[in-house]
Amino acid sequence: MTEGTGRQVPVPGFGPGAGIGKPQAPAPEPLPGTALDSHCHLDMIDLPVAETLAQARAAGITRVVTVGCDVPSARWAADCAAAFGDVYAAVAIHPNETARAAGTAAERDAVLAEIAGLAALPQVRAVGETGLDYYRDSAAPDVQRDWFRAHIEIAKQTSKPLMIHDRDAHADVLAILAADGAPDQVIFHCFSGDAELAARCAAAGYVLSFAGTVTFGNAAGLRAAAAVIPAELMLAETDAPFLTPAPNRGRSNAPAQVANTVRALAAARQMDVAKLCAVIEANGERLFGFGSDSR
Repeated sequence: MTEGTGRQVPVPGFGPGAGIGKPQAPAPEPLPGTALDSHCHLDMIDLPVAETLAQARAAGITRVVTVGCDVPSARWAADCAAAFGDVYAAVAIHPNETARAAGTAAERDAVLAEIAGLAALPQVRAVGETGLDYYRDSAAPDVQRDWFRAHIEIAKQTSKPLMIHDRDAHADVLAILAADGAPDQVIFHCFSGDAELAARCAAAGYVLSFAGTVTFGNAAGLRAAAAVIPAELMLAETDAPFLTPAPNRGRSNAPAQVANTVRALAAARQMDVAKLCAVIEANGERLFGFGSDSR
């Protein structure tokens, strides 16, 4: 999620979410293979979940990870993933939500206990999005760092991947991972660094998930980053309804639009699109355990 403006309680029954007041993007050209959306917010998309998923499948996007960023949306994400076989959940307190969630020490501990309980559910496949956001001042850096460390511990306890939100905080994110010890699997959601940072992350075995930003005209640095890492450390996402890829900027994003991002990644890597689809699909299987669904 790109903003810390507070989450509305998601619409029950998996109907249309609050949306962002923009028209839906047109359907993309279907991919020549299947892929996944590794990070979106289905509760915020202004369409029923079933319709969103049908559009995604038509584009070749067969699995979706929906992400909760506070307690109500984390509960909703877990419920949604239990209800739809091609949806999986990630749960955490977004760094921009940490000040609102902090309260007293007892309240903080209760929130983290609920996130840990949700993270242990079989349909929840990642702890996130958590991390640091120094671009906005929704929460003081020391508060964000405390919650980030707590989420790292939850990821270790539940043996789930850690899904990181890192905005203008690269050095501190890497330092905390090094100091506290990273979980076995780390995903940088909506990777926003350059090729040098990408290489550092790849050397540590961290996975980089690229959003629609990689398609933007001013994103040469992101495309260079996508070109230098091993394909086995790459995912594609939407962060829907935000960050709609070209050629549909200015419209509301949805999981189907991953098709445009995957094509941009393939072009940056000078790689066949169908081959990249297969690699991204395999990466999703490995990270999120799609092949061993116990729900």
